[in-house]
Amino acid sequence: GPTAERMIMAGAEEVNKAWRRSAEEHNHRDTGDMIESIGYPRQPFKIGDALGIDIYPQGVDHKGVRNAEKAFILHYGTSKRPGSRWVDDANRYSEDTAVPEMKRIWDEYVQSKTKG
Repeated sequence: GPTAERMIMAGAEEVNKAWRRSAEEHNHRDTGDMIESIGYPRQPFKIGDALGIDIYPQGVDHKGVRNAEKAFILHYGTSKRPGSRWVDDANRYSEDTAVPEMKRIWDEYVQSKTKG
């Protein structure tokens, strides 16, 4: 329902912020195209009864290189450059912010039902 969708979207925004924070902390800013492309759709998708949302660098940069591919290479590295594992850090950051934000929305919903 609407509460679950609000929870997913609030969590997505916190994860989005965490990805951007981690990319900046790992100095993964060249032109800024990849960092600025980190995002998610306006609507979550449904898998059975569950809702989900994909958050990752979208589209291509000004040279036509896929931003998700750049993020993958920066995370895992190449034979010439070690990976930074920056997405792992982003996921850790988001655990501290996304889950509490989603819980806050759930608690508001529960309180509104118990008051009436």
